[in-house]
Amino acid sequence: MLALIRIPLVLIAFLVINLMVLIACIIRPFHRDNVYIAGQLYGQLAKLLGLKITIRKPAELDTQKSYVVIANHQNSYDIITICKAAFPGVVTIGKKSLKWIPVFGQIYWLSGNIMIDRKNTARALDTLQLTAKKITERHLSVWFFPEGTRSNGRGILPFKVGAFRLALATNTPVLMITASNLHGKIQWNRWNNGEMIIDVQPPQQLDESRSAKSWMAYYHSEMEKKFATLNDEVAHNEKSR
Repeated sequence: MLALIRIPLVLIAFLVINLMVLIACIIRPFHRDNVYIAGQLYGQLAKLLGLKITIRKPAELDTQKSYVVIANHQNSYDIITICKAAFPGVVTIGKKSLKWIPVFGQIYWLSGNIMIDRKNTARALDTLQLTAKKITERHLSVWFFPEGTRSNGRGILPFKVGAFRLALATNTPVLMITASNLHGKIQWNRWNNGEMIIDVQPPQQLDESRSAKSWMAYYHSEMEKKFATLNDEVAHNEKSR
């Protein structure tokens, strides 16, 4: 019964938020804070889904500086959960084909996100070089989902190396963001869908002591450990209530 009320409410709210974000992007297209604003607005939908989101950010996070952000990618709900951890000056890298999705694609493009053609290796490399230039010239942070696809309950999937190559090439610190398990968490007919913790680790400067692939393996291990720790904490909190 609850789902019959919740689904239309979420749909209406989603459409209203899309309109608000689109207007903001039209007024100031490609602004460095558009992704941050969108993340905060979409994040409000979590309340309608009965999901409490706790975000932990380090004191060392300076939104005037550039970072290479890596985060786990779980499912389609990420737009209202982990994306709430976005901060001013951050943009994402996404498939060029996203631009053609009605409304959402235009919002994604006008938000200033970087579009790459994954089917064309040469163009993808050119885009990474352009990304490096934007990081240094516009003081942007770039958000990667290094798994490259949604995990859908399979834990932390293997990483791709692009984010770490970019961090080393631009001498940009890495910021690891890990969200606790979301798979199977949201039930439309359940009033309270519990808690989700999103942890932002202090930025870390990569050095030449490791190769990009070695740093990739290091961060994959660190995210796996943090994911497990957060899941244990959420389970303990929910059991205690």
